[in-house]
Parts: sequence; structure tokens; C-alpha cells
Amino acid sequence: MRLRINELLQKHGYTQQKDFAEKTGLSTRTVSEMCSGKMKRYPKDVLEKVIKEFGLTDANDLFDISD
Repeated sequence: MRLRINELLQKHGYTQQKDFAEKTGLSTRTVSEMCSGKMKRYPKDVLEKVIKEFGLTDANDLFDISD
């Protein structure tokens, strides 16, 4: 399972992680770790901010689940 954050950032016109961090109130470190795959656990509040910013109705749209 992987977080689709990079795809979603590009789809929504974010060219800088810093801009997304500022818009959501997340730290640049958190966004960087999500984008690089270093974050292994996703706190609920972080996911809620990402879902809200991208206008997703289903949290499953954040993840790519493949074997």
C-alpha cells in the first residue's frame, strides 16, 4: 500500500511541497516524508487535512493498494 500524495499534488497543481504544507497547515517535514514514502504511519489529523484539501470523499482514494 502506498500513499498517492505525489499524484494528487500534481493533479491539483501543486509544484512545491512547501505550498501544500502552508495551505494545509502541515509541516514541510511531514509533507516531505509523505512524498518520499518515509512516513509509515499516517496520523488521523494529517489524513483529514490532506483529504479536505484535495476534496476527496473517500479516504481510500489516497492510497494505491496493490500486491
